[in-house]
Amino acid sequence: MEMKRILCETPGSLRMTHAPIPVASADEVLLRVRRIGLCGTDMHIFRGTQPFLQYPRVMGHELSGEIVTAPAGSDLAPGDQVYVMPYLSCGKCVACRQGKTNCCTNIQVLGVHRDGGMAEYLSVPAQFVFKTDGISLDDAAMLEFLAIGCHAVRRGAVRPGQKVLVVGVGPIGVAVALFAQLKGGQVTVLDGREERLDFCRDALGIERTVAVGETDKRQLSDLSGGEFFDVVFDATGNVKAMEKGFEYVAHGGSYVLVSIVLDRISFADPEFHKRETSLLGSRNATADDFREVLAAVKAGLVPMRLMNTHRTTLDGFIDVLPQWMDPASGVIKAIIEV
Repeated sequence: MEMKRILCETPGSLRMTHAPIPVASADEVLLRVRRIGLCGTDMHIFRGTQPFLQYPRVMGHELSGEIVTAPAGSDLAPGDQVYVMPYLSCGKCVACRQGKTNCCTNIQVLGVHRDGGMAEYLSVPAQFVFKTDGISLDDAAMLEFLAIGCHAVRRGAVRPGQKVLVVGVGPIGVAVALFAQLKGGQVTVLDGREERLDFCRDALGIERTVAVGETDKRQLSDLSGGEFFDVVFDATGNVKAMEKGFEYVAHGGSYVLVSIVLDRISFADPEFHKRETSLLGSRNATADDFREVLAAVKAGLVPMRLMNTHRTTLDGFIDVLPQWMDPASGVIKAIIEV
């Protein structure tokens, strides 16, 4: 039997193809994919700016679905609704031995290093598949990008009362702002698009919003009492913004780079040194981050319906993707229904 899948053959080229339904190995589940969240990574793949990828590739790593088959002895069973943690780690390397499976030296991310879930079926090792625990398939497909934000906040060790700045409030930045707020941080957001700032005010209740412009640094100084921010997060994916963000870190503060770019970034060492800045990268998420997000969703702490701004079907995706990639479309999280 065959299934539909969407193949990104080269940058800018998507094609609906057919392929055999995968055969799950002894330690894998066969998943009937039901929902796929569209991610900034997918857009980078389509543009040709994702640094860890070879073409052709089936995209899609924000996934929920139903179990078709599961390994003997697994706590998963046919019919279970599940979500997927798409970072397939080796469990043996220097990072995995420390519990940092998110930056495994041999990591295989679905939809990046290996074909992902933009298809009707997917086989994946059972250890990376988890029951949805009663949340909807839509919500389960949105756990992954929220987990990235949750992980970044854990990296930044946000504490109650700290002044926090999130630069760039696309989906990942929104997730960072949300979980920084849940940790008790006093969150300010900075972005160049007014509709994103409006979303943060309306959906997350963040009143301290600043638009990128000639006076943004002065506004950020005023909002922080002239001291700037204990923890700054960059989620822009823009080199100039990432470099500018060093200026917003308070003395003794931390700077967390959630973005990834193909370029080098630089900063003024005297300014970095005199602040004793802690510079941190944040990559992917761990199973603990997913569990924390799932608990927050179940507790009603995440405005999931407001997050899901756009949706389509697998058959309709190729036609709508160019529209969704235009920032004017206002996409926070788009879901593909299979």
